[in-house]
Amino acid sequence: MQAGTVKSLVIITKSFAITLWISIVAIYRLHRGLFTRRYCDSLLRWWSRKLLRYVGMNCRTFNLDEEVFRGGKPVIIMTNHSSLYDIPIMFVTLPGSIRMLTKKDLFKVPIWGKGLETGEFIPIDRDNRRQAIKDLAQARKKMESGIILWIAPEGTRSRTGDLGPFKKGGFMLALRSKAIIVPVGIRGAREVLPARSCTFSLGRQVEVHVGSPIDAASRSAAGVETLMKEVESQLRALMGTAAS
Repeated sequence: MQAGTVKSLVIITKSFAITLWISIVAIYRLHRGLFTRRYCDSLLRWWSRKLLRYVGMNCRTFNLDEEVFRGGKPVIIMTNHSSLYDIPIMFVTLPGSIRMLTKKDLFKVPIWGKGLETGEFIPIDRDNRRQAIKDLAQARKKMESGIILWIAPEGTRSRTGDLGPFKKGGFMLALRSKAIIVPVGIRGAREVLPARSCTFSLGRQVEVHVGSPIDAASRSAAGVETLMKEVESQLRALMGTAAS
C-alpha cells in the first residue's frame, strides 16, 4: 500500500471517529439536560479545528466584520462549495451560531443523523419541492431564534470548483425573512479534498474572503433574479474567478 493511501486512510478514520464522537456527546448531553446552543457552538468549533489539523490546513480570513453577525437581524451566509472541508472552515473562521441546510438523507444515518438533529442542523428535501418549502419555513424559525444559516446556493458541491447554477430557495428565504446575506468566497479548499475524491493534499493555505453584506429587506420578491446575480458576482470576485 502506498504511503499516500495510508495517510488518506488515517485521516478518514480519524475524521470519522471524531465526528461519531461529537454526535454521541451531543446526544448524551441532550438526554441529561446539559445540551445548550452555546455548548454546541464550542463543540462544533473544537471538532472543526481537529479536522483542519489532521490535514495541516491553515486558514486566513479577509474583510471580516463581526458586527454584521451580531446586528440582531437574521443572517444568511452564502458560499461557494467545492469540498467537504468548507464545513469546518466556516465554523473556524466565522462567528455566531452557524448551522447549515443539510440533505435530509443524512439525518437517517445512525447516530450521526441524531447528532445533526440535536445540533439544530436543518434538513432539506431537495427532491420534494413541497417539503422543501416546509423545510425552509423551519429554517426561518431557526434564524428568528438566533441561528446564522449557511447555504451553498448551488445546492451541492461543485466538481470543477466553478460556481454551478443557483437555486432560488435560499434567496426567497432571505427575502421573506428580511435577512442580511453575507457572500463568502472560499479559496483553496478544493485542493485539499475535491468533491467525490479521497485524495488529500496536506499543509494547504486556505483563504476565506468575506464580501459586502446585502440587505434583503430592501428587495422585493420580484427582484429575486437580480439578487441572485448580485450574490453570484460577489462570489466570483471573492473566489478570485471574476472575469477580467
